[in-house]
Amino acid sequence: MSLDTNSKAKAGSGWGETAKIIVQALAIAMVVRVFFFQPFNIPSGSMKSTLLIGDYLFVSKLAYGYSRFSFPFSPNLFSGRIFAAEPKRGDVAVFRLPNDESLDYIKRVIGLPGDEVQMRGGVLYINGQAVPKVYKDDFSNIECDPYFRHCRRVVYRRYEETLPEGVTYTVLDLEPEGEFDNTEVFKVPPGHFFMMGDNRDNSSDSRATVGFVPFENLIGRAEIIFFSAAIDEPEAMRWFSPWTWPFDIRWSRFFNLVR
Repeated sequence: MSLDTNSKAKAGSGWGETAKIIVQALAIAMVVRVFFFQPFNIPSGSMKSTLLIGDYLFVSKLAYGYSRFSFPFSPNLFSGRIFAAEPKRGDVAVFRLPNDESLDYIKRVIGLPGDEVQMRGGVLYINGQAVPKVYKDDFSNIECDPYFRHCRRVVYRRYEETLPEGVTYTVLDLEPEGEFDNTEVFKVPPGHFFMMGDNRDNSSDSRATVGFVPFENLIGRAEIIFFSAAIDEPEAMRWFSPWTWPFDIRWSRFFNLVR
């Protein structure tokens, strides 16, 4: 009887230790998620080819400090930011949409407070100076409607832009005279930022509906892609054909830094 009792006690102790470890792991994960790094996925093509639909990435909350939007459910505990650090021009940042604070957007920081930003003939101008734009290659991508009823291969011209601070990245151009290739001059007000998508002809950003983004609305800086799958391509990642999943994963994008 004593041996049986001891074995039960050991079993109970083992389950208790396991539960304790699980609870501790969950607590650590929650702290990391709330205060340090938050995962996000890319649902649209506005940042192609830097970020693709189906990319999953970590966003650093420490990069810009904390606002109420840094925390789950955006509790209205304080205004402004604590431990604040302004983003650098060229950062890829996640922010809460100013006119609908339930939505998260991801774009590139182009204009800082006090800057004047304009598009002329598809060329970006900052404070009256053209940002160098050099043709790099063509970028081919299969694009489908939301329900995969129609898919087509789209070929973009890909350019390399270099900001005044030396930050270099690529942008896509589909239409030579697109809707947002020529704009008014945007004067960025204090405490706000001008955001643009790298897919210049297919991005809702500060040139139109998004407007200027308050510093408070920034959530963090995109740092690294930890998973990617071609979910936007026809017949990719279907539940009824799991044997194809390894071929639908973009293995080469794993652990790519977001720049």
